[in-house]
Amino acid sequence: MSGPALLVGTAGHVDHGKTALLLALTGIDCDRWAEEKRRGITLDLGFAHLERDGVEIGFVDVPGHQRFLHNALAGLGGIRLLLLVVAADAGIEPQTLEHLAIAELLGIPELVVVLTKLDLADAELAGLVELEVAERLEATPWRGAPVVRTSARTGEGIAELAELLLARAASRGEPAGAEDPARLPVDRAFLLEGRGLIVTGTLARGAVAAGDELELLPSGRRARVRGVQIHGRSRDAARAGARTALQLAGLERAEVARGDELVAPGSLRVARRLLARVRWLPAAGAPLATRTPLRVHLFAAERMAIVRPLEPAPLEPGATGLVEIRLAGPLVAARGDRLVLRRPSPGATLGGGEVLDPAFRAGRAREAAARRRALAGGLGEALAVWIDDAGTVGTTAEELARRLGRRPAALAATLDARVVEGAAVAQGEGAARRYFAPARLARLEQRARALLAERLERDRLADGVPRAELVERLLPAAAAALATFHLDWLARRGVLALDGDRVRPPGRSPQLTGEESGLAARLVELYDAAGLEPPSPAEAARRLEAKPAVAEGLVKYLVGRGRLIRLPAGLVLSAAAFERLTSELRATGWERFSVPEFKERFGLSRKWAIPLLELLDARGVTRRHGDQRLLLRPRGDAG
Repeated sequence: MSGPALLVGTAGHVDHGKTALLLALTGIDCDRWAEEKRRGITLDLGFAHLERDGVEIGFVDVPGHQRFLHNALAGLGGIRLLLLVVAADAGIEPQTLEHLAIAELLGIPELVVVLTKLDLADAELAGLVELEVAERLEATPWRGAPVVRTSARTGEGIAELAELLLARAASRGEPAGAEDPARLPVDRAFLLEGRGLIVTGTLARGAVAAGDELELLPSGRRARVRGVQIHGRSRDAARAGARTALQLAGLERAEVARGDELVAPGSLRVARRLLARVRWLPAAGAPLATRTPLRVHLFAAERMAIVRPLEPAPLEPGATGLVEIRLAGPLVAARGDRLVLRRPSPGATLGGGEVLDPAFRAGRAREAAARRRALAGGLGEALAVWIDDAGTVGTTAEELARRLGRRPAALAATLDARVVEGAAVAQGEGAARRYFAPARLARLEQRARALLAERLERDRLADGVPRAELVERLLPAAAAALATFHLDWLARRGVLALDGDRVRPPGRSPQLTGEESGLAARLVELYDAAGLEPPSPAEAARRLEAKPAVAEGLVKYLVGRGRLIRLPAGLVLSAAAFERLTSELRATGWERFSVPEFKERFGLSRKWAIPLLELLDARGVTRRHGDQRLLLRPRGDAG
């Protein structure tokens, strides 16, 4: 876009002159359909623009008839200034009030009142209508809004209105969301001969340029931007707030519908369950007390949904509260999006408000109220909830940014500030950096202490727990890939000590009783004497007249201290016997040998020969070469 810009929408009762007003302002007839011209009313969205001295204003003309309000809602998302059109000869009528309520629910920041058809009303009547409008605006955010009296037929007030709007546009700074990823809610899609697929909409966030790749949601299909137009003229790029037409490649017309969104790939998520802060309009009449089927309008999309109040008391007319919205179909949503809730039949606007969480989950009952309060707070409080929800798996700036429609790099700075404040813990760098809630890690500490204590109470003489066993019991499968981070974290916190593939409480050194010391010595003697024909632990216990459980515990203890060696299949060997085997093998003078030769030379069965050879390979004494073993020289032996 070449200069300051402003997107303006119209609102007002049917036949109050919205389309005629825009024709007088811009010279563009917003009624595109033959039926609209025949019936003299607007049925769908119309578009016009006004440009002067580098300042651009886009107009969205919405239907005034109640039956076509769903079309009006598709065009009002992204509007920054609303022209509230009231005919001077008729005054405020029902659709005027509904449009006004919708504009307030959508949080449209600016409003200008335009009295039309001034040629059909005398000065006294026009004054009464102006007073009536001022009274209606008294309790709204637009109290004291400017009023411009106009007549599209005579031209009265048209130039004044144009100057007012151009001045507002010229005074605007950078549009909100300009630095965010691109987001274009689609309100029209059609084929244009010679150009292919064209989609239009108000660019809600970011910028789009020719050559960009976009993702169509909810389908997830990708498209490439072949061209960009604003107000019918080709541009290099469009920025947030502009009425934009995109020429696309990679999509078929049947794949695109009103309400879909074209977004920077991976920047937004599809929602099916929302937490929203909703104002229930006084005009709703009855409170929102139970699960209620309503139609949800968000940007150009509309979906049926079940809306449930989350406060203990019903949501009374005129009150604001938190609701859960379960959508019947997928919808693109981000925190901060504005929505409108309407009764499907007979059609009526009942409420609306702001999305707080586009991926809401209620949580456990005792925590649910606190979670909702946090999500209804500031961004920092919402981030704390989402990071806590991620548990021991943690979350990334990219994952969190999808809930906000923001760039991950911008959000990462906010997250890292929380790490400095102690409100989060981080692991890793760059895009892979993961964030964890301190409370989750504190609970992990408690569980790790309990697991170690419980495991070592059952096995008093063990000097630790196998790392893999602790990880399996401590972490969910989804967090197993982060085991190193979590174990290192627990070690830094003094919860455990890491010793190779074993984990133990810091300072743990099992002490044998006098009786156990004697039995351990006899076990070592038994295994030393047995050489390469040692007994099983159960047989050793029988020979020494010891309890099997006690003997097995002492075997583990002695294995941990290198006095015994445990082989695969539960076989146990004296460390001294293995050293003798190694010495005798080297004394044979063999350079290579086969399994049968090894078995015959040392009088071994295959049950023992294979595990011993695998241990010799692991210790660097031998190396397998086909069906044979090569005998390796000891390190330092140049021989």
